[in-house]
Amino acid sequence: MNNHITIKNIQDVLVSGSSNLHVDDNTSRRIWWCALELIQKEFLSNYYQNGGLWVASPLPAIYEKKYLNKLKGWLFAPEGFPYFNSDYAGYLPQNNSRLDEDHLDYFSQYKILNLNSLDGYEPFLMIITAKFQCILTIAGEKNKKIIIMRCDHVSIQKVIKLLETKLRQENNDEADKFTDSLKQIDNLELNEEFINNFWPMLSIQLANLIPDLNFHATVADHNDKNLQISEAKLLEAISHEVRTPLATIRTLISATLRKYEMNEIIRSRLIQIDNECTEQIDRFGLIFNAAELINSEQSQSKQLASIDLGDILNKLSPYWSTQLGRRGITLKIDVPKELPQILSNSEKLELMLGGLIDKNTRGLREGSTLILELRPAGQKIKLQLIVQKRDEMDNTNKQNGSDIGPVLNWNPQTGSLQISQSAMHKLLASLGGHVTKRKGVGLTVFFPISEKN
Repeated sequence: MNNHITIKNIQDVLVSGSSNLHVDDNTSRRIWWCALELIQKEFLSNYYQNGGLWVASPLPAIYEKKYLNKLKGWLFAPEGFPYFNSDYAGYLPQNNSRLDEDHLDYFSQYKILNLNSLDGYEPFLMIITAKFQCILTIAGEKNKKIIIMRCDHVSIQKVIKLLETKLRQENNDEADKFTDSLKQIDNLELNEEFINNFWPMLSIQLANLIPDLNFHATVADHNDKNLQISEAKLLEAISHEVRTPLATIRTLISATLRKYEMNEIIRSRLIQIDNECTEQIDRFGLIFNAAELINSEQSQSKQLASIDLGDILNKLSPYWSTQLGRRGITLKIDVPKELPQILSNSEKLELMLGGLIDKNTRGLREGSTLILELRPAGQKIKLQLIVQKRDEMDNTNKQNGSDIGPVLNWNPQTGSLQISQSAMHKLLASLGGHVTKRKGVGLTVFFPISEKN
């Protein structure tokens, strides 16, 4: 094949034979990041453990570290990431990965290749594992976008061949690595579950982002339950919109810190901005989880598994210490050895714990201390958050604010927007936890011990 292969060539091949239904740019962005979340959360999460590969352009559509560590990747991106100043930044998914000590090195998990000017800037993603494969892309002119998903063997093999040729034309070493990575994957199995469920599940997810059309009628009828669900749907959409640009900023900062020399003052300021973005992403991630729970009307625990709570506290304590240290607050962790495992959801619990720490230290004066204490309590494990104030004049009760709707708490004095107390209790209950709080004692959460112990 003598002609130079571009990402646009590949997208044109995929467009052939697809529906001519067009959507505007904003709608295509919503569909794109809803599809990314659905693919990674509901499908890739079940099949990434044995490895595989992904190729994306012009943004790192796969964002979670657990996938980056297991899957080999190639990202076609322009030098310096200039497209982050354009509308295409909206196609970047939110980052649910927690910041840690090596957060600036996650780009090393995949190879960044130069994006040719003829490749275009429409988002493209291909994921290949032994038991799950898919291609997701957007093509078309401004405000006339076509959403394309392919998972059949003919399309997969055709795109693999085109990408192999493109790599061979531009970077022979990476072409060899790409070919070797494909050889390491067992025979590709068609994922019938994905084929049958992707579009219906995507439709449901998109529908849940739309506020109830009967919102005004609901208000008039004073139907509190329906009103809460409508507000929760709106909050889910807002959370997505808030986290997307913050994740874009974080990605740009990480790339800048990695690629360019700069003095320590500028470097320090960029890291500070990165930290602030991470905290807001976590806060709105927690708000999203609470809104999702209320919207789904599911109070029962689901997807719970045996996890080591002590290990989670020890793993995340350096990040929390750094976060609190910027406000002059000391963190102490008291975790005995060989505690039994609890029953919960690891990923959502990590986000929830960060929210509890933020909520219970918001407004504390410099010099205060937060103690996280883990203890066995019969058939449960007790997690206690104890606040030691700098002096008796430090009264955090003034930080309570007032609830606005079923999920949010707003404090006009500080401008603090957080998850409400009732939403926090519901979310913890869905994660297996039971909250007790007595004045002057602090917050205590009881988690059930896993039967596997």
